[in-house]
Amino acid sequence: MSGLEKKPTQTERIMKHLREHGTITAYEAMREYGIMQLAARLCELERAGVQFERRTAKGKNRYGEPMNWTVYSLKEAE
Repeated sequence: MSGLEKKPTQTERIMKHLREHGTITAYEAMREYGIMQLAARLCELERAGVQFERRTAKGKNRYGEPMNWTVYSLKEAE
């Protein structure tokens, strides 16, 4: 990347990820892009008119304890 190229914003990275992979979680956003506040970035995108679907996924953590997390995807146009 040359000095003149604009690096993508966090919201641009999130949108690209959603278009390419379909869903994103807070863990993926942190691990892949260093985005620590996914929910805040999604709120910014919602204010700009982007609509998201949210679903709760359930699993177990490394200690075998139950846990929940949110999986975000783009809402299909109606």
